[in-house]
Amino acid sequence: MIRTVITPTNTNIRLSIPKEYVGKPIEVTCLPLEELEQNSSKKTMRDFWGVISDETAKILYEQVDQNRKEW
Repeated sequence: MIRTVITPTNTNIRLSIPKEYVGKPIEVTCLPLEELEQNSSKKTMRDFWGVISDETAKILYEQVDQNRKEW
């Protein structure tokens, strides 16, 4: 995998790919980093309230609590 951050100086970017990628599907993504940073905000258990079942929430909470005790 190759991942890099660039700051373009115009609207064109030339992309060279490794020989082993030729003939294979690859993904090319272009987005400003500030969009990526906005979408990567940390989630808390509260963010999942009403999305997961009470039983699943209890299991997750117990796992988090156990991990904190082991830390």
